[in-house]
This record gives sequence, C-alpha cells and structure tokens, in this order.
Amino acid sequence: MTHSDKRSYYFKIDTTIKRIRSFMQKGLTDGGIDLTVDQWVVIDHIKPKAGISQNDLAVDTAKDAPTITRILDLLVEKGLVRRQMADDDRRKFNIYLTEEGEILHQNALGVIGEIRRKSWGNLTDEDYEHLVRIMDKIHENVSEK
Repeated sequence: MTHSDKRSYYFKIDTTIKRIRSFMQKGLTDGGIDLTVDQWVVIDHIKPKAGISQNDLAVDTAKDAPTITRILDLLVEKGLVRRQMADDDRRKFNIYLTEEGEILHQNALGVIGEIRRKSWGNLTDEDYEHLVRIMDKIHENVSEK
C-alpha cells in the first residue's frame, strides 16, 4: 500500500457510510416506513432498553445531546415515543416506545432486514468479522485514552 493509499481510508469509509445511509433511507421510504435513518436508529435502541435515559440513549447511538433531543422531539410529535420523568431525578427523562412505536418498529424490522441483506450481498460471516475487527481497531486508534 502506498502512502497516499493509506491516507484515503477515511474517504472510503465516509463515502461508503453516505451511500449506505442513502440506500437505507430509500429502502425505508420505499417500504412505507415514515422514519429517517437517524429516527430508526433511535427507535431501534429504545426497543430493547425501555426506560433508557435520554443521556444513555445519546451515548448508545453516538449522538450529541442536542441531536438526540431534536430526534426525540420529532418522534414524540409522531406519537412513537414518550418521555417520562425519572423517579429518582426530576431533571432526567426515561424514554419508552408507545404502542404505535412498537408496531412501527416491528413493521420496520422486515424492511431493515431486506436492506441489510441487499447491502451485504454475497459477503461472508468471515468478511463481517474482519470488517468489525478493522473498524474496532480504527475506532480504538482514534479514541481519546
């Protein structure tokens, strides 16, 4: 690998992520799912962690607090999530899917599964393991210690 090739990995990752997000958004829209990719990510993280705090949700989804607040505001408007004041701290909110949010999550799973199958194509489980190992290493390399 030449010196310039080594530097281009960021561009390759960035353009691939943008292409995947665009592909996912088209899949959601074509599948009749009225969510953005970011809204889907948030709903999908709330589902297994009903009552998650807004702060923990931000950490889990790698989004900053203002972005999570904005996404949650939109999801509340759509009737898909609800905020409930935490019993132990009135400054904190716990987040839950509403019944409508649960139904939308379930309906979206099939669409998301198909998007993932198409995007992964004929890559193998071993390919996935290599990708995760490499991405984890890059993440570790650029994380503050």
